Amino acid sequence: MPKDSHGHLVAGRVGPQRLVPRSIPRPEYVGKKSPTPYRGNDVYSAEQIQRIRESSIIAARAIEAVGAHIRPGVTTDELDRVGHEFLVDHEAYPSTLGYRGYPKSLCSSVNEVICHGIPDDTVLEDGDIINIDITAFHDGMHGDTNRTFVVGNATREARDLVERTEEALRRGVKAVAPGRELNVIGRAIESYAKRFGYGVVRDFTGHGVGEAFHSGLIVPHYDAAPEYSTVMQPGMVFTIEPMLTAGDITWDMWADDWTVTTKDKSLTAQFEHTLVVTERGAEVLTLP
Repeated sequence: MPKDSHGHLVAGRVGPQRLVPRSIPRPEYVGKKSPTPYRGNDVYSAEQIQRIRESSIIAARAIEAVGAHIRPGVTTDELDRVGHEFLVDHEAYPSTLGYRGYPKSLCSSVNEVICHGIPDDTVLEDGDIINIDITAFHDGMHGDTNRTFVVGNATREARDLVERTEEALRRGVKAVAPGRELNVIGRAIESYAKRFGYGVVRDFTGHGVGEAFHSGLIVPHYDAAPEYSTVMQPGMVFTIEPMLTAGDITWDMWADDWTVTTKDKSLTAQFEHTLVVTERGAEVLTLP
């Protein structure tokens, strides 16, 4: 695994982009510098929600397929191959591939990487934790999910962080209800995380998803200011994806303009679901 003299991750060698059959439709941003600004709504019809559900299930199953290959000695680029092949085998386009120039079909964020780690020749070691983030574009809709895995035998600190981050996501989902403001989600997440002294990353958030990969709707994971007062309503679709750290929440960006790490190099974990607001609460769409 590429590391510096202090044992911290450094960038590895990134292989070529993987090919997607021409028969699979691309999102509109592929081949462009940036996506066209989204002018649509975050509230969808039943027919549209079913299409988002189908994309979300593909993404969730792709993460399961990748997870079956996570072990000491495997490279993150090999995991990208597994995820990529699963998506294209199911007639889905890997949403990250070509998004604002991103070169790979999933994000693989190891140990102190908060998010957006680029798969490369990094070799996983026993005791690592790794987040796999996959978004599938199918039938005109994106479905977005991620999960953190423990590689081999990790420390109790690492296992606790992973388990509690997943619980933080569950608590965020439980806070969803029509008529409530979006900021209640972050309040539920941060109040739980604080019990263990964890940091809650603020600068990377959940988002509206569906026709657009990122619609512009922001879903904070911390006890946010009143300006995040959008009222949830049935049919609204967005992600919740808390990033918790064992240390500080300040971060550094690598020269690749994607990889974000904790400044103090503390461990960090993340979990994500795409969900739709229902009449009584929320339905998680990214279940395999």
